[in-house]
Amino acid sequence: MSFKLFPPPAAHKPLLPQDKINSEYKAQRIKVFLGIFLGYAGYYFVRKNFSLVMPNLKEQGFDESDLGLALSGVSIAYGLSKFLMGNISDRSNARYFMVAGLILSALTMIVMGTLPFATSSITVMFVLLFLNGWFQGMGWPPSGRVMVHWFSIKERGRWMSIWNLAHNVGGALAPQLTLLALILFGTWQSKLFLPGIASVIIALIAFIFIRDTPQSVGLPPIEEYKNDYPANYSKEHEKELSAKEIFIKYVLNNKTLWYIAIANAFVYLVRYGVGDWAPTYLKTVRGFSESEASFGVSYFELAGIPGTLLCGWLSDKVFKGRRAPATIIFMTLISIALIIYWKAPDGSHWLINGSLIVIGFLIYGPVMLIGVQALDLAPKKAAGTSAGFTGLFGYFLGTALFANIGLGKLITNVGWNAAFIVLLIACLLAIFFTAFTWNREKKNLANLTPLSH
Repeated sequence: MSFKLFPPPAAHKPLLPQDKINSEYKAQRIKVFLGIFLGYAGYYFVRKNFSLVMPNLKEQGFDESDLGLALSGVSIAYGLSKFLMGNISDRSNARYFMVAGLILSALTMIVMGTLPFATSSITVMFVLLFLNGWFQGMGWPPSGRVMVHWFSIKERGRWMSIWNLAHNVGGALAPQLTLLALILFGTWQSKLFLPGIASVIIALIAFIFIRDTPQSVGLPPIEEYKNDYPANYSKEHEKELSAKEIFIKYVLNNKTLWYIAIANAFVYLVRYGVGDWAPTYLKTVRGFSESEASFGVSYFELAGIPGTLLCGWLSDKVFKGRRAPATIIFMTLISIALIIYWKAPDGSHWLINGSLIVIGFLIYGPVMLIGVQALDLAPKKAAGTSAGFTGLFGYFLGTALFANIGLGKLITNVGWNAAFIVLLIACLLAIFFTAFTWNREKKNLANLTPLSH
């Protein structure tokens, strides 16, 4: 039985005349890329803003353990949703699927910021954040589906590194939206609902640009257009797969995918252990003002832009399409920056901010590369589920259980020093499990040979 809530993959249209294909392909690729870039940035408006009200909620009487538990609702739901909804995404029209998730996610933040009871208890906040996280899980899988249908394997690393900057653009704009909310409305609750309104507007723009597949607008498959065929490619690769085929054949039986999924848990522990707790750490431990803490988070996100591009370039050009070496180098450097962020003397705001910027510069490269590895390791009709599987580990384990609940309780009961020790151990474990993919990547790349057509 097919899933009926979302429209199925768009039907193929008759091929356009040969003299129109090239110009139409170029135009549509730019449009769909802008659509998923802006759309995914919009998702971050309503994913990152709750972290920015946590200092305000602490003033209302909640402690770090309470807030970490509430925040975990997003990550628990996101991890499950990215995997389960990713499978539905593989069998749905990306244009409708991505936009629906963004609007629903925005509505949960609007409710949280406008109804007084919505921030009255940890239970209510957890439920709303869980719903938000579930809808958030509808963003990455359709983006991955669009990417593998519109961009071929030899160019995908570079395009993915650029698309991945949507994380940073959205994450950097979220603190500025919350500051704007304070200026316009003067209440901390507005830091929740104004980003929600902005996300709805972004969703409508994304809907205008996104198209599901090249064939849905009368264009040939990307492999044919670019003459870039993976090993053993055939027309069967253009057929939609069943849920069982996707789950069993291409995901759960893929040993290398398990390795990068486990590594992803520790990469995400570092990413969110630093990013989500930065506003609270900077304000309550390091003596930053609210605006200084907000700008610190923005710097962390913006620094990821050049870092992600550099990481993608290294994996494509220096390491010839291998992702593991770049991930290992970046995670090693992050551990050094973490020590500085932790041990910098109080009052040395420039050093604290500088180390936070370095962590931001470095962390998003490994985040992006694990996503690219997931896409590379499965057929394009299983892209959402493959990426969702690594996301399940990243968000359910790495973010919800470790970074949100675990670090929240650790900070409350033991202190910030223990939290930093855990983050450093996470860097080492991310390196360890990534290393298991080192030889497998070599073998996979050796088997990728373009076909003559």
